[in-house]
Amino acid sequence: MEEGLVSVDKFSGGSQAYFLTHLHQDHTRGLGAVGGWRHGPLYCSPTTARLLPIRFPGIDASLLRPLAPGSLMYLFRGDLGCMLYTGDFRWELGCDEARRAKQDLLDALDGDTIDVLYLDNTYCHPSLNFPPRPVVAEQVIDIIRSHPDHEVIIGVDTLGKEDLLLHISRALQTKIWVWPQRLQTIHLLGIDENRDIFTTQTSLTRIRAVPRYSVTIDNLEALNTVCPTIGILPSAIPCLWKSSEGKAKSKGRSSVKSIRSSGRELEDFMHTVRPWTVSGIVSSSFCYVNPRHHFRHLCLDNNVNDETDMTPIKNKGRDNDKLTPKRWRNGSVTPKERKVRISSSSLYRSKVTMKRKECCGARINDTEEHIGVT
Repeated sequence: MEEGLVSVDKFSGGSQAYFLTHLHQDHTRGLGAVGGWRHGPLYCSPTTARLLPIRFPGIDASLLRPLAPGSLMYLFRGDLGCMLYTGDFRWELGCDEARRAKQDLLDALDGDTIDVLYLDNTYCHPSLNFPPRPVVAEQVIDIIRSHPDHEVIIGVDTLGKEDLLLHISRALQTKIWVWPQRLQTIHLLGIDENRDIFTTQTSLTRIRAVPRYSVTIDNLEALNTVCPTIGILPSAIPCLWKSSEGKAKSKGRSSVKSIRSSGRELEDFMHTVRPWTVSGIVSSSFCYVNPRHHFRHLCLDNNVNDETDMTPIKNKGRDNDKLTPKRWRNGSVTPKERKVRISSSSLYRSKVTMKRKECCGARINDTEEHIGVT
């Protein structure tokens, strides 16, 4: 999201307030600068606030502003319109918690049109379709059960996949080994408070959660010279494992389990919120796709002349899954007729530049009510 009065997942300075969606490395660049974070108030979830001083020891804890709960989306409203920044998210509606979260989003929007949607575009292709996480978890259980005499290593990042590890432990009635720093993170998350699931003693379990980068064909081959070992990578990132000689190998297993939305889930999300325009938040991915390439037909700026798609609306208590634009205070029903219109990224940037000049010397008050956080 562009820097200005606020910055989201960008920490190079120059803004009045900063927002962090979650602690993945690609969203925290700049927080570890020499001297620690001193640029301004930093809004994040309570869990992230607990983990930040461990991940970035130089951070000034007095600048942290926890907002409940979990990994966050941010909804901003103001003179520049309505903007939603998703962060990394999984639009998975197969459980009550997910359905409640969807309704919370619809309630927060309250019929407003999103002028700019900043979308997690990691897997932004309609052909991509991941199985639900509970299904994948059962697949992993089946793999482990079918190899009762094998050691098992599961590649995970420094944060995430805790739900999978908990499911494995409970289903198989076994402890899970993790490295010491990972165990510290688990305890800070409030997981395994009774210390009966995770351990750093290798002799207590045959299942180990290890850093993802260490699950390679060469390492598996070396481990198999000691005892039979299988490796599992619960990830949606396509993998082609090769040995040090460059030959493709087939050992190990890769399970498609993602904390990010698949292309089909993103398409459903776009159907639900129908933004005026959309911009991807991931710009340096090996699989980068501009979300407008596949989802422009779901943006209102692509159908601005189609009056059938622009019916007025403020439909509180609605049962429908789609939002339609509300009637604006100046009497117009389409963003095209508004005084401040955001129809492209270039025009949006010019409005930001203009607003910066207008707000020179302005102050963002340090409350949720004034900063418009949802």
